[in-house]
Amino acid sequence: MASRFLLGIDTGGTYTDAVLFSPEEGVKARAKSLTTRHDLSEGIRKAVENVLEETGTDPSSIRLASLSTTLATNALVEGQGGRVGLVMIGFGPEDLERDGLKAALGSDPVVFVPGGHNVYGHETPLDLAPLEIEIEHLANTVTAFAVAGYFATRNPDHELRVKNFIREKTQLPVTCSHELSSKLGGPRRALTTLLNARLVSMIDRLIGSSEDFLTAHGINAPLMVVRGDGALISAAEARLRPIETILSGPAASLVGARFLTGLDNAVVSDIGGTTTDVAILDNGRPRLDEEGAVVGSYRTMVQAVAMRTYGLGGDSEVHVNARGLEASLILGPRRILPLSLVAHLHGTEIIEALDRQLKATHAGRHDGRFAIRSGLPDRFASGLSPQDEALYQRIGEKPVALNDLLVTSMQKASVDRLVSRGLVHIAGVTPSDAMHVLGRQSQWNVDAAQLALELGARTKDGTGKPIAATAEEFAEKIERRMTRQSSEVILAAALSEDGVDGVNPGQSIPVERALARKPGVVRFAISLDRPLIGLGASAHVYYPAIASMLNAESVIPPDAGVANAIGAVAGEISQTVVVTVTSPEDGVFVISGGGGTARMVGEAQTLEVARRRAVETAIQHAIDNGADEPVVHVSEVIEAPEIEGNRKLVEARFTATATGRPKIT
Repeated sequence: MASRFLLGIDTGGTYTDAVLFSPEEGVKARAKSLTTRHDLSEGIRKAVENVLEETGTDPSSIRLASLSTTLATNALVEGQGGRVGLVMIGFGPEDLERDGLKAALGSDPVVFVPGGHNVYGHETPLDLAPLEIEIEHLANTVTAFAVAGYFATRNPDHELRVKNFIREKTQLPVTCSHELSSKLGGPRRALTTLLNARLVSMIDRLIGSSEDFLTAHGINAPLMVVRGDGALISAAEARLRPIETILSGPAASLVGARFLTGLDNAVVSDIGGTTTDVAILDNGRPRLDEEGAVVGSYRTMVQAVAMRTYGLGGDSEVHVNARGLEASLILGPRRILPLSLVAHLHGTEIIEALDRQLKATHAGRHDGRFAIRSGLPDRFASGLSPQDEALYQRIGEKPVALNDLLVTSMQKASVDRLVSRGLVHIAGVTPSDAMHVLGRQSQWNVDAAQLALELGARTKDGTGKPIAATAEEFAEKIERRMTRQSSEVILAAALSEDGVDGVNPGQSIPVERALARKPGVVRFAISLDRPLIGLGASAHVYYPAIASMLNAESVIPPDAGVANAIGAVAGEISQTVVVTVTSPEDGVFVISGGGGTARMVGEAQTLEVARRRAVETAIQHAIDNGADEPVVHVSEVIEAPEIEGNRKLVEARFTATATGRPKIT
């Protein structure tokens, strides 16, 4: 055997995958275990121990560990995460209305502080009085802070002063907007910062669990994390900037798809428990979204693969709309626990409860649905209202039927709030349960799936008839809905990449006729121009039918279920630094980015200093993240028009990108 190995780990919403990889021989072993959200190290331990045991590998021969995850993506799609205190410096309440910031903030607190800078870095005096009034209360009701200052990318001084004040008073994590993006656009930068702060505790727990496991097993190797553009960053960097790990899992899957198939051009669709992620491979490289990653309904300032993420997966909630004459199904966007999985974990309790509901004379309002604590420590329940706290105390570590838990309609809203905080999981019917009934999957409890779908099948439509005669018929309807909905999201992503606006595949009559193969005088057809690579543990269950509906070649590689973990060790480190130069007055030049703000005279000299700062900072960041002998590429854009015969510098931007393979110990 080779004397050195790389360990790839992917922590998803349902499964944690591990891959043992040899640079000389490729994949040596792969393993899966259930993701244990209350203690992520448990799922990681089981998966990694399985690959080590299978190969008899000495842990000391592992020279690099790399981690990809969908947890950050899933949290944003599902509206979960910690409670954050947002501090806006130099902004007003009206700025919350821009770029979806108000919707993302929800009920989290915000404090407006006078201050900020203009485009040239000149300040409006900072007044901390509003924050001083609120800080003691906030310290006890939030898990992290986000700080966004007006034109902080030109001068970050006020953000840093507020950060130091908060850390001194609360010792809680603080994210500043200038640390995440050099782009202008204050509200969207604030949105990105808010989401970053919301993810801090979750990603910190994941990385801490991974590091604890590696240490306990004698794996003395650096830990890397996959960024949203497929590049690797150090664990320390990921802790500070967890927002950069959104689309980490999907980005790793693209790297893995290219490695596993050798295809240069393909549509890649990765189905997990919570989401379906769709991206395009062009000439062997993933397309990047220069405008910033879109996750759920949020457009961030994080550079990432041009990945469309949809709340559709094997564990998606099955919604039955029985109001019309014929019932219809919609899947997602919320992930719930499959009843087959809950029964697998908790023995006969779920089966007995489902059997009682099935035998009852009258159907219950919440038949087939249960609540269970997620297992997060009690400190994450801070700030609950009295009503939510009372309901939370009634939910234990064993599943409780919603029929028994919920007495009033207001309590349903309380449960939804507990779910959004990540404190409680809902269990119910999912596509995974349907696949168990149809015999396509069998890893969990088939009996629970059968009972759950029998319950669901007896739901009455508008005519008073059951929506399905048997559990199998209901399962087939769910399967058809999954095929159709997956085809629609893949088409939506592909059309978006083609720049085709205004076509919603879920509402377009021509697309409906094409996908359904409806006959007519006018025959509609639709197809992809390249193969469809299906990834994910259940790819073989869903993607043959999806590719057939889209008239595309179906490619499902043998290691499709662990493509993310493979991609985690196949990537490279990449760090980009942008340095700008502006001229607030004749003969005076201001350098911003890559460090503090500097004022100079002499245009040529200033541009050279800015160029050198971009290069040196990018190289240093790459080395700090573990790159071995990084190579740097520099691009520059200088806007300097002649006005009445005089050259006037408007802005110069120097973008330096340093890349290199991670240093293997």
